[in-house]
Formats: sequence, C-alpha cells, structure tokens
Amino acid sequence: MEISPKDRFVTVYGRKPVLEALDDPALSVDKVVLADTARGPAAREILDAARSRGVAVQRATAQRVKVLAGNGKQDQGVLADVVAPRMKPLALALEEGGLRSVLVLDGITTPANVGMILRTATAAGIDGIVVPRRGVASIDPLVVKASAGVAFRAPVLRCGTAAEASALLRASGFPLYALDSHAPDTLYSADFPSRAAFVLGSETSGITDDVRPHITSWLSIPMAAGVESLNVASAAAVLCFELVRRAQSQRT
Repeated sequence: MEISPKDRFVTVYGRKPVLEALDDPALSVDKVVLADTARGPAAREILDAARSRGVAVQRATAQRVKVLAGNGKQDQGVLADVVAPRMKPLALALEEGGLRSVLVLDGITTPANVGMILRTATAAGIDGIVVPRRGVASIDPLVVKASAGVAFRAPVLRCGTAAEASALLRASGFPLYALDSHAPDTLYSADFPSRAAFVLGSETSGITDDVRPHITSWLSIPMAAGVESLNVASAAAVLCFELVRRAQSQRT
C-alpha cells in the first residue's frame, strides 16, 4: 500500500514551531518549505537552523506555502514536515494486524482537546488513535502544543472520515463502543473484549449521524452531584486508564 505524505508527516508552520522542530534532536525533519518572499533575519535563522541539521529547504510561492500548511493566516511563510514514525493509514494498520485497543475521534474540532487526547492515549499505551483528515482538528502546531510534543510520536492512524474508519474497523471484526451520558451500561460494569474500538464524539453534538449506525454498544461514565458530563479529553483519560486497569488486572 502506497502511503501518502500526509500519512507520514506532521506539518508544523510558523517561524517559532519550525525552529523548535529543527532545534529538537529527537525529531527527524524531512524538509522545510520557505516562501520565496521570505527575507531578512527571520528567514536567515530558519535557513541556518536547517543547514545545521542537514535538512533540505525548498522555496515556494507564499500561496503554495499557505496551501501546504492549510492555514492562510498563521503560516508566516514557512512550514516543516516532521517525520511521525508511528503514523500510518488505518487500512494499513488493520492489514498488518496487532491492533487491540483503538480510539476513533469523531467531530472533535478543538485543537486543545485533540492534543490532550493524543497525549493521554499514548501514555496509556493505546495501540491506535484514528484522527480522520476531515471532521476533526488537523494535527497542527496548536495540537502539538496541547499534546506537549507527544503528537509527533503518537500512534496516529489516518483515514478520510470517522464513518470510514468505523466501517473499516467493523469489517475487521472490531466492536465499536461509544460514550454517552445516558447509556445504561457503564464503562466500569460493561464486559468488552480486549480487541475493541472506542469512539469519542464532540461535546456539542456527540457521535455524528454517519458513525452512529456502526456503534455496537453505548457506555456511560457514572456521574455524581448532578454533573451531566465531562470534557471529551477528560472522558478520554477515564476511558484510556480504565483500559490500562483492566489489562493489568488480567495479567495478575
């Protein structure tokens, strides 16, 4: 299966994020793209940093940089493609096998939430986090910052949409669980296999209509004192470490 560059790199844009990536020896930067209009000390600093790391710098029109960055207001005429060693297409990961626990992000458009979920799920040892190319905040400098840099090495799985991911997972034998505050079965009492996928929807609209038909079971997190629900990143943390707890109890 041929892997698109979008499924291999995290693209960061803006002078400071690009310089931070170039200055981090733990990161492998594939290339820097600099607008042909970029001149002066700021451009020289980026060129010098790239040269010291042996990273190729491509010149492009300012409009081309905006298109590649996907952000016309904050790219500052420069971007860098940072190698994400654990990022791959969902279809390829399913073909290779070995996935046990998978999160699917559905309609989560706040970068801070996506970044925090990536950090938490990676810390919990989740095998894959599906971040669709459409309908979810893209992995940009805001997501990277919220993840405290973990986004670069998170086990991100790519596909077009959450509905596409849900269909692929179901076809591969994964049951799909979704969190809902009104579900009678709770995360703590429900029985589910170690090989399962969990869908996280947005706080405002929950699971999207295209994904709902693929859900096999709904789970709630018990709430006290009249609290209706948790922030999606907080709910993800509860879910991920409940999976950790179950896995550890099975080993003892």
